[in-house]
Amino acid sequence: MVNEILSETFFFFLLVPGIDGGGLADASLTDSYFSTSFIGVNGFGSPAETKYPMMQRMTNSSSSPSLLNDSAKQYAGHDPLTSPNSSLFNDFAALSVSQRRKTPNPSASEFIPKGGSTSRLSNVSQSSMSAFSQALFSHPSMGSPATAGLAPGMSLSAGSSPLHSPKITPHTSPAPRRRSHTPNPANYMVPTSASASVANAVSQPPSTGQVIQKETVGGTTYFYTDTTPAPLTGMVFPNYHIYHPAAPHVAYMQPKANAPSFFMADELRQELINRHLITMAQIDQADIPAVPAEVDSYHSLFPLEPLPPPNRIQKTSNFGYITSCYKAVNSKDDLPYCLRRIHGFRLVNTKCMVLVDMWKKIQHSNIVTLREVFTTKAFGEHSLVFAYDFHAGGETMMSRHFNDPSADAYFTKRKWGQHDGPLPRQHAGLLPESLIWAYIVQLSSALRTIHTAGLACRVMDPTKILVTGKTRLRVNCVGIFDVLTFDNSQNNPLALMAQFQQADLISLGKVVLALACNSLSGIQRENLQKAMELVTINYSSDLKNLILYLLTDQNRLRSVNDIMPMIGARFYTQLDAAQMRNDVIEEDLAKEVQNGRLFRLLAKLGTINERPEFQKDPTWSETGDRYLLKLFRDHLFHQVTEAGTPWIDLSHIISCLNKLDAGVPEKISLISRDEKSVLVVTYSDLKRCFENTFQELIAAANGQL
Repeated sequence: MVNEILSETFFFFLLVPGIDGGGLADASLTDSYFSTSFIGVNGFGSPAETKYPMMQRMTNSSSSPSLLNDSAKQYAGHDPLTSPNSSLFNDFAALSVSQRRKTPNPSASEFIPKGGSTSRLSNVSQSSMSAFSQALFSHPSMGSPATAGLAPGMSLSAGSSPLHSPKITPHTSPAPRRRSHTPNPANYMVPTSASASVANAVSQPPSTGQVIQKETVGGTTYFYTDTTPAPLTGMVFPNYHIYHPAAPHVAYMQPKANAPSFFMADELRQELINRHLITMAQIDQADIPAVPAEVDSYHSLFPLEPLPPPNRIQKTSNFGYITSCYKAVNSKDDLPYCLRRIHGFRLVNTKCMVLVDMWKKIQHSNIVTLREVFTTKAFGEHSLVFAYDFHAGGETMMSRHFNDPSADAYFTKRKWGQHDGPLPRQHAGLLPESLIWAYIVQLSSALRTIHTAGLACRVMDPTKILVTGKTRLRVNCVGIFDVLTFDNSQNNPLALMAQFQQADLISLGKVVLALACNSLSGIQRENLQKAMELVTINYSSDLKNLILYLLTDQNRLRSVNDIMPMIGARFYTQLDAAQMRNDVIEEDLAKEVQNGRLFRLLAKLGTINERPEFQKDPTWSETGDRYLLKLFRDHLFHQVTEAGTPWIDLSHIISCLNKLDAGVPEKISLISRDEKSVLVVTYSDLKRCFENTFQELIAAANGQL
């Protein structure tokens, strides 16, 4: 029934005025239209990526694996409107869905009104029909009809496209709003008056500059005004995939390499690999029997700190209890978390959970979020466990900056007044001031969020501040003191928060002073005078004044907002550094987007080449289209030099894969292994063979053959 209606839709398209019975021009398939419909589905979403070849394959096969459902844009159009393979437009004519829809993706039968195909065809908007009558970017080389045009402000991505597409499940289908679709790149260069100058409007006179769009769903017709400017003529965007060069603002901020790189920076890659390695780390249960296999809903525990000995009596100086830390996976969501265990603690009153709930609501980039608190006896005794977000690769500020015993020499080996040696200087034993200010901005931002929520940090200590990457800080172990020191006699659990907030500011001052001295000895009372002289000599007066303000008792309640004027314009420096870092990471991500596409292409190719048997035919991979793909595989990977040595060229492999994915008309010579046959084919022919063969495999995997 669906196929019959789609065929009727195809016939209806042939009768639309303005098409004149001709084939649809290639430029009619706009980039932004397909990127709006498929953004987030196959990992792309760039305005310059057309997905209509994928749609044509997906309409022929009902269950293609989502991992392999990606293809490059066609180099040139293959299916004119009169071709029976042009099922794309049949599907899109039927899928006139309002973007106000809140239900999951409908099935194909839902788009068929009860009145039959005639009523369905009458519901198709006349304005959406004219959208296919002319190219969006008219160019002399594209050969688009000159008599038909888009309505003023109308584009294939500006509301005339359906919200959902067939074969996309509700879990992976995009949910764009009508005015928040992927922008058309051509619209960035269109003056505001462009829409008023375009002729051949469909729904209203051209002079108004607006178009009334219409969409019909389930018998209900929706009207809305589209004011999107039409693109200027003469613009041509590439209709194929390619590795674009780095943006100038990124290229000039990075050190020059000897050759262009197709992959992300080695430093970033190594950091990510280390994080993945730590996240997937496990222990041998036989070697460490003290670690239980499961604690509450968490499993696969991995110690992040050396486990305390079983007979340990002394307690930690931070919390007053023996503690241990583990990485564990939650069986409810299969995500890794950090478990902080308080040994031998029995929770006798649950009133403190009010504070825990307040901590769970705090989400900040410089705070390790508390997820839950529970008691357990899985370790053989009563224990209280705090579950936090897990940040792989993080280390404490103590281990990063205060792990060098020689840094304390200035305070421990020299007496005051004896200048028998040079004072420590920046970049020669002391931290650079820019790094200290970067830490101050992050820590003060975390304190500001905590104090605004009516809570106190109480763990502003180098042993409880995590450093990830180069300068990223996160305050860890928040909320533990609120539970351990909860006073049941207090009617208001927040009564002492103001006092604790003042202590947070003093703790912040000690941390900053320790960083400036690069030594924990500098915050000891007997060394404060020497420490402040060190700060005065090596750092700016703003840093000295900030430390004095935080460490000096005031006659009034202080606020973390009071230090904002002391930080001053350094906020802009940190914002600029964060945005530049974001630019570099986005540039590396752009490379991996293309690499992911080529990997999916190789995954498809690997399922075809050298298949021992298919449909009880042992020669399947050596005949027909499969033989061409085998020779192409040899052309990619198995070439040799004149001396018979392997010829390894990554640029050759990437270039050929991109040409195959785009289906360019360039010719290629494929030589058999016995060198007796030479086949001259185009990449477009190879792409056709490739897609047909893979669809044959998919059909067999789904039991359709």
